[in-house]
Amino acid sequence: MSLGLISRNGDLRRLRDEGYEVDVVNGYLLIGHVPYVNANKQVAYGILVSHLDLAGDSTVRPSSHVAFWVGDYPCNSNGLQLGSLVNDPNVHERIRDGLEATLSFSQKPAEGYEDYYQKMTAYVRILEGYAHLLEVNATAQTFPVIPLTEEESVFCYLDSASSRAGITAINEKLKKGRIAIVGLGGTGAYILDLVAKTLVGEIYLFDGDTFLQHNAFRSPGAPSCDALKKKLTKVEWFAENYSRIRRKIIPHPQYIDKTNVDELKSMDFVFLCLDKGEPKRNIVDYLIENKIPFIDVGMGLNIQDGALGGLVRVTTCTPSFHDHFTSRIPFDDGEDNEYSRNIQVAEMNALNAALAVIKWKKIWGFYIDLENEHHTVYGISTNLLTNEEAQNETKADQT
Repeated sequence: MSLGLISRNGDLRRLRDEGYEVDVVNGYLLIGHVPYVNANKQVAYGILVSHLDLAGDSTVRPSSHVAFWVGDYPCNSNGLQLGSLVNDPNVHERIRDGLEATLSFSQKPAEGYEDYYQKMTAYVRILEGYAHLLEVNATAQTFPVIPLTEEESVFCYLDSASSRAGITAINEKLKKGRIAIVGLGGTGAYILDLVAKTLVGEIYLFDGDTFLQHNAFRSPGAPSCDALKKKLTKVEWFAENYSRIRRKIIPHPQYIDKTNVDELKSMDFVFLCLDKGEPKRNIVDYLIENKIPFIDVGMGLNIQDGALGGLVRVTTCTPSFHDHFTSRIPFDDGEDNEYSRNIQVAEMNALNAALAVIKWKKIWGFYIDLENEHHTVYGISTNLLTNEEAQNETKADQT
């Protein structure tokens, strides 16, 4: 498939985004798995083909209304041939080795076809309409999985969700740099889940812990008993699982402390998901000194009258705005630190992660940011989200 060609042209991209099996081969546009009725009054599937007119890498208005067909002679639901559709029943149009069109179709609107989306869907609708009389669920819109090479994308297959939503250009804003996640507990794991679905260049994971049974209940995914018995490190477990959707997840089965904090020197952004105060203080000092932006997350849940209450925190520091870290990021492991308690629940971890990733995306221009806050706290009992430490930074300052 000429993936770049399809992505650059709105009519071809629309066919792909609406779930058609689109391909471009030797100057031909193909749509596979098109349902039709054969002479036995059965639903079968063929390939619709058109010459593809291009100006460079851009499609132009189709010069011909004729389409070609790889399949048997199409019929109506009674098995009668669609003579009004078939223009030439003796075509020998070679598409590639092993693929030859044997029929051509002719259905010309008075003004011709505006683009290839209009042309191809017009023929699909005719064929599909007769097939629906026999099988209501017969469809050419199969939404195929589209694999990508490493040269094409960090993703293993096409992000059709973004293209269907029309936000591909906005996604490109995240297509750079190296992101580190320090700590793969519940919140760190959910941050990975969200960041892995962006175009960020590389994701580095740092954690020395083993992925154990209790981790399974506050992390994304559903590990099996056999998977838990392997006792992989957290970073190995998550790198292995998320490598199914994307490339360039680099696991480091080690803790970050003052002896190896320079592992973070080449990072463009860091998510800190630690519950230990002293290592965190060493990391924060290093990141500020080296002008590396970061977000620190924290959660303080407690039991109140037989129910859970508490706070979820997201603190952001950038090279030009970080003086608030001494009062907003706790480094005490003692009882006075409400964020040091280890009560964790999956939805609170997920919320903490979502707030952190949303802020990171705001920094890189993915989301609109009117508040420009650098400290956010969510209170469970009041369902209140509070923004503090706001400053009118420019995006240039932040990067």
